[in-house]
Amino acid sequence: MSDETGFGALNGLRVIELGQLIAGPFCGQLMADHGAEVIKVEAPEREDPMRHWGQKGPLWWPIIARNKKCITLNLRVKRGQDLLKELVRESDILIENFRPGTMEKWGLGYEQLKSVNPGIIMVRVSGYGQTGPEREKAGYGSIGEAMGGMRYLAGDPSLPPSRIGLSIGDSLAATYACLGALMALRHREQTGEGQVVDSAIYEGVLAMMESVVPEYTQTGFIRERTGSFLPKLAPSNAYPTLDGDLIIGANQDSIFGRLCDAMGRPDLATDPKYIDHYSRGENQAELDNVIADWSRHLSSEEVLGLMEEHGVPAGKIFTTEDMLNNPQYKARQSITKVEHDKYDNLYMQNVSPKLSKTPGNICWAGVTEMGSHNDEVYGGILAKDDDEISALRREKVI
Repeated sequence: MSDETGFGALNGLRVIELGQLIAGPFCGQLMADHGAEVIKVEAPEREDPMRHWGQKGPLWWPIIARNKKCITLNLRVKRGQDLLKELVRESDILIENFRPGTMEKWGLGYEQLKSVNPGIIMVRVSGYGQTGPEREKAGYGSIGEAMGGMRYLAGDPSLPPSRIGLSIGDSLAATYACLGALMALRHREQTGEGQVVDSAIYEGVLAMMESVVPEYTQTGFIRERTGSFLPKLAPSNAYPTLDGDLIIGANQDSIFGRLCDAMGRPDLATDPKYIDHYSRGENQAELDNVIADWSRHLSSEEVLGLMEEHGVPAGKIFTTEDMLNNPQYKARQSITKVEHDKYDNLYMQNVSPKLSKTPGNICWAGVTEMGSHNDEVYGGILAKDDDEISALRREKVI
């Protein structure tokens, strides 16, 4: 990718990223992807554990730390706290995902930072939020997914609740934190005032829970795990073919009619059991069996060809290999190769969303050495000379 700077819709913003793992750093990644100068802070002798995460090696760090400038800073000592305040004075946004109360313990709460820079936007991501009786509890994404209701609905009804294999709770909270920061920036443009953005993991999950709350308060209904389909939404499921399952979604009346034509069964569209959305929902299992009995005798390419010909949404269930070989992925460069000093075949998901006038970019993968940008940040932004920087290193402040 390009080494150029000065790109993206967030060009000109300076962001300080504290904390570790996913919820805070993914928020920083989203901003860095779109041109913000994100300064990633790690303790001098305690690196972010993300540097070691990944299924077959530490391959998550190059993604979540891409485009970030990495510095070291000891926030547990007063000199380190003072240096952070100097950085805050020169910055727009600070992201942190420590347990609530930690920043205040270090004298770095919002009121202290606001006194240094009234326009600072403090983005706080935590398991339970900054208020409430459970605010100080340790919170991970998996716990937030459970508390937010997602885990209860995930998996087969005959088995315990499952997870989808990704830390979706952390990523949702981080995405809402980024959204909140942009709204706070808009407010600052109008008033000059910064503010706190408080993103709780469980609330990020809760925001995705559709109508489960009013369904219970109005009718007493509690959704349960249903496996591969959504109750009363038919047909929309995984269906077998000669070489693997496909997803077909044809629950809308007009689309269902086109599916029936594709199957050579136009009679199904006028069958009283399937004639409308409600009727199909009441006879969901039977309808799924009818479609499966048809699809299992065809190859996936044959089914997909018929679905495309008749305008019915359908698709393969992609593995990573499928993604890399798919023409749509290639045409949009959804996955891109990034240069790295350690890995010679490093591919990763590209920037999303795509902006027509101010596109994002990946200028570099997450750097392997802690403190790689210490001289640039302390010497450039804070104007410390070489002797001062050397002294900070000796004193283990940076």
